Amino acid sequence: MPKAVVVRSTGGPEVLEYSDVPSPVPGDGELLVRVGAAGVNYIDTYQRSGLYSVPLPTALGLEGAGEVIASNSADFAVGDRVAWMSVLGSYASEVVVPASAAVRVPDGVDVELAAAALLQGITAHFLTHSTHVVKEGDRVLVHAAAGGVGLLLTQWAKSKGAFVVATVSTDEKEALAREAGADQVLRYGDFASQIEKVDVVYDGVGRDTFDQSLASLKPRGLLVLFGAASGPVPPVDPQRLNAAGSVFLTRPSTGAYLLDRAEFEWRAADLFGAIADGTLSIRVGGRYKLEEAAQAHTDLQSRRTTGKLLLLP
Repeated sequence: MPKAVVVRSTGGPEVLEYSDVPSPVPGDGELLVRVGAAGVNYIDTYQRSGLYSVPLPTALGLEGAGEVIASNSADFAVGDRVAWMSVLGSYASEVVVPASAAVRVPDGVDVELAAAALLQGITAHFLTHSTHVVKEGDRVLVHAAAGGVGLLLTQWAKSKGAFVVATVSTDEKEALAREAGADQVLRYGDFASQIEKVDVVYDGVGRDTFDQSLASLKPRGLLVLFGAASGPVPPVDPQRLNAAGSVFLTRPSTGAYLLDRAEFEWRAADLFGAIADGTLSIRVGGRYKLEEAAQAHTDLQSRRTTGKLLLLP
């Protein structure tokens, strides 16, 4: 019988249940996939805790990669290796994936790497190619630079000729940020006073870094708030943007940057191409059995981890 990690009520990692579930059945335009690896993301912890609402009970997880074992789509066949994102219920041994949410995994990219790369890689792509188009000479501040998205943001910004300032919490994470190409690495705290003003801040930390992020911007700079690892940012008076130098604030979401299939395929192709040509190196920071999902969440939220965490059914 298939297994999945199910949430029946919101709360801490202890609410994650490793359970038998009915065999999923794909409908029209859907694939049944044997999951090789599922990615663990901060958004999963938001859904588990109730910060982001999802219907309960539900299996958790939004991304993964594996092999198609049944197909009701002309675009994919049994045996194809695919990766997907934004499919709730991916913490499972088998999952139904809409064909519209799946992309083929290219030859030379293994299933674990594809699962580790897709959601965070697509996020890093739209943040550096669309939310703010990073260009040569830009000064970029990346928070949590040793995390999964942070390492990708750093590498992609450097490949475009930017000067990257990174924040991290430990010496080990500083080494990883520098390995990814960061030019200046700082600890959290009063980092704004230690840097030259930047064109863009990529802030996935939220409450603890927001004020200093705002203070780090050049006039007309952009604060990209794409996560809340330390908690949500309290309501902001728009006059603060004026006082900071007519700066901009945005809260991007993946859905708004994947408006059609063509955009999804463009970003995925760029991502896998950057992995293939060495522009991006994907760091898998931890592998856990599917039944160890609670430990993976605990480790992620403790900020003890680096790179991408995977669950392996």
